Amino acid sequence: MLRGRNVANNKQHGTATIIPVILSGGKGTRLWPLSRAKRPKPFIRLKDGESLLQKTVLRAAGVPGVKCMFVVTNHEYQFQTQEDVEQLKDQLTGTEIFYRNEPEGRNTAAAIALAAEEIATIYGDDAVLLILPADHLIKKLEAFYAATKVAVAAAANDRLVTFGIEPDVPETAYGYIETGAEFDDGSFAVTRFVEKPDIDLAEQFLDAGNFLWNSGMFCFQARTILDALNTHAPEIASTSAKTCAETFANTDMNKTVVLYEKSQTDIPAISIDYAVMEKADNVAVIRATFDWSDIGSWDAISELEEADDNGNKFFGNFEHVDIQTTNTDVHGSNRLIATIGIDDLIIVDTDDALLVGRRDAAQQVKQVVDQLHLRGHEAGILHRTVHRPWGTYTVIEEGDKYKIKRLVVKPGAVLSLQKHEHRSEHWVVIEGVARVTNGDKVEDLVQDQSTYIPAGNKHRLENPGDTDVIIIETQTGSYLGEDDIVRFDDRYGRTGEGDDA
Repeated sequence: MLRGRNVANNKQHGTATIIPVILSGGKGTRLWPLSRAKRPKPFIRLKDGESLLQKTVLRAAGVPGVKCMFVVTNHEYQFQTQEDVEQLKDQLTGTEIFYRNEPEGRNTAAAIALAAEEIATIYGDDAVLLILPADHLIKKLEAFYAATKVAVAAAANDRLVTFGIEPDVPETAYGYIETGAEFDDGSFAVTRFVEKPDIDLAEQFLDAGNFLWNSGMFCFQARTILDALNTHAPEIASTSAKTCAETFANTDMNKTVVLYEKSQTDIPAISIDYAVMEKADNVAVIRATFDWSDIGSWDAISELEEADDNGNKFFGNFEHVDIQTTNTDVHGSNRLIATIGIDDLIIVDTDDALLVGRRDAAQQVKQVVDQLHLRGHEAGILHRTVHRPWGTYTVIEEGDKYKIKRLVVKPGAVLSLQKHEHRSEHWVVIEGVARVTNGDKVEDLVQDQSTYIPAGNKHRLENPGDTDVIIIETQTGSYLGEDDIVRFDDRYGRTGEGDDA
């Protein structure tokens, strides 16, 4: 077991240490084509320019007494996550961020168990974990902080606390919690959890008045959740403890850690609701009064915007012409969209994919993504612009034996030393100073200069300057898949054969 080595004072100013644990990940299915498997919902930018992940981090940092937080994400999203949070550094002064990256997603029970093991060790068994999914939107922050205060008090009474949202419509997309008697600490007993109901049952729940939406946010002391895991999900408890022990036996407990893969992938993949919350007898719920959305569908996105006189809503910075168009949502980015004679539709236009459907069928978007995965289509996984640790690349055009990309390399960033077996590359510098390794030759190229890299040549691109480097890359060859790459050295820990630069 990792626990038992209390290396820090477990109290802050006479009150419990509160550690937000932000769970960030997803499959990029419900808001396709805006979200994709490799850039899921937490990274979606809202109208104010902030991502859902950024809003969650700022919300967590605003909880009174919080001095640090943990962000648990898939290793694949590590650099996107850190880049998003780094953009908030001026607003997070005094708040330490620790990143814990899972080699493989194992659902919420594993993520929470791993976080609880480490937090119990560092901050003590009575440290309070505040579990927050990264893709929720809450605007009434004072009401959220008031609910959190009640939740922390209930957690101090050895309760497993969940946040229930007062329903205002008979929603069928959420699970429900039936509440019982109120405790002295302001929380309520949980009578039962109910899976997503049909519309008739949802209407009964709304009329009854003692049912809440299950938000997926939780609050409990480290020892309370670890004891519950040992009782109700002992395999998760034991494998999580083993993963933590093996991780920190071989890794410094620094701000960014990739969990030990061999044991992490042995943790059963199950939600915390199924593993613990639906079984334990010390579960309590807070009747939260703050606004809440898990942005789980295009309907939820639609609720963020005011309609015009014809019931239409337009999202994004684009030109539009609407003629005889009513009750329609249009999401665009960089090109003109014209609509004529339509009603009650949703239109989502991105660089490489277009979604058109009835608004009442918005929940079926996942079926589109399932079809794309069956076909092996990249649009189910990647956007045309792909975020990498060193910057981004955008596919401008591609054909049978060629592909043209625009690469943006951040200041100080370095691509891996690599080679390709099946393609050659031509690089033209558009902006900045690019340091290019091409075989045994290293040179700095400036605007309008270029280089040719034959197939099989080891090569590397880096940005030694303090402004972005922009490159136009033209690939030619018999195979142009992103998995045609062999890495020899990489600053970001990606070695061997990879799936892109």
